[in-house]
Amino acid sequence: MEKYYLCIDLKSFYASVECVERGFDPMTTDLVVADPERTEKTICLAVSPSLKAKGVRNRCRVFEIPKNFDYFMAPPRMQRYIDYSAEIYAIYLKYVAKEDIHVYSIDEVFMDVTSYLPLYQCTARELGERIRADVLKTTGIPSSCGVGTNMFLAKVALDISAKHSADFFGELDEQSFKETLWNHKPLSDFWRIGKRTQAHLARLGIETMAQLALYPYPEKLYAEFGIDAEILIDHAWGIEPVEMHHIKNYESATHSVTIGQVLSRGYSFAEARVIVSEMADALHFELLDRKLLCESVTISINYEKNEHGYVPHHAHGTGHCGAPTNSKVALVAAALEVFDRCVDKDYKVRHVYIVGNNVMKEGAGQLSLFDVPTGMEQAELEAEAAREGAVLNVKKRFGKNAVVRGIDLLPEATQMERNRQIGGHKSGE
Repeated sequence: MEKYYLCIDLKSFYASVECVERGFDPMTTDLVVADPERTEKTICLAVSPSLKAKGVRNRCRVFEIPKNFDYFMAPPRMQRYIDYSAEIYAIYLKYVAKEDIHVYSIDEVFMDVTSYLPLYQCTARELGERIRADVLKTTGIPSSCGVGTNMFLAKVALDISAKHSADFFGELDEQSFKETLWNHKPLSDFWRIGKRTQAHLARLGIETMAQLALYPYPEKLYAEFGIDAEILIDHAWGIEPVEMHHIKNYESATHSVTIGQVLSRGYSFAEARVIVSEMADALHFELLDRKLLCESVTISINYEKNEHGYVPHHAHGTGHCGAPTNSKVALVAAALEVFDRCVDKDYKVRHVYIVGNNVMKEGAGQLSLFDVPTGMEQAELEAEAAREGAVLNVKKRFGKNAVVRGIDLLPEATQMERNRQIGGHKSGE
């Protein structure tokens, strides 16, 4: 039985939401989503379709928009976008069960609609059009859609075919893929082929999917890309063995929780140490709220260019907690130990990332009552758990800034501002 997948993308989603909220047509209004309180170097989170048609590229910086263009600038409102996304997902559920939907991002989904076509007595394209029309009528948000006989072809139909279609709809099977896109350039337009992979393929003389599919030396591909060569070859033929049930049943062998931020300027060693302490505190509350433990903490630091234009290699290190934990004391201590050990005091810090490694559910594994983080006693751990649990409840009820540490009030601190953000951008609340 031939499969049919839809891949639906909400067009310039953040910009479309801002247009709808202002009573404008998302397809004809010149609007960018960017924080006006930041410098002109700030990245535009979204650019409306009409501005894209005028040559303004997506994710550009504000200063790159021609000065003679007249456009609206809307500050980010991440919570509003999440609310719209949830409303649109509810529309999808009117047509397809959640077991057959894979949410790829806040504005894009895959749907396996194979078993629904006899029910609705329509083609996959007709069902896609029906869903798009419902989303537009209900929310005002336009979308594009790709239909394919597997998920790869649906995604390519969306990204390439629909982009060049007047009705923002694309449709592919293995045969039409070969007929229409085998010689398409550049290769980076295809899903899962980035600029670096494209460059690697170019060194082998491969510039199109046809050349990749018919390449006479597959051993060279495996030497260059390892197991990923198999994926590249399959995709070159329009083949994708992964189906929806594989995605739904997949479980990662290991888990982690990551927090990162790009600082607004170069931070000194002492200033960056404050940031790491705050981020370890935030990691603690993330784990506590989700009833998770982690075994170790990894810190990654990227530096700013010095006055000579030199950027030193990034700093990276891991500190072990002694036992799986979500203790604030243990996590902050581990993070600061790594920071003090690995970071060069002579350079300014610009990017900070902290990762809780080997994350597990509370109660998982064979831990004894005596397995506590290094430097802590069982009674101390229990007292902290009770105290921090109470603080978490206050934060959840009254907001993350209802209870803060003294360190969060320092001039270089960022946590209170980040508590008002989602994904590093203003929540709009």
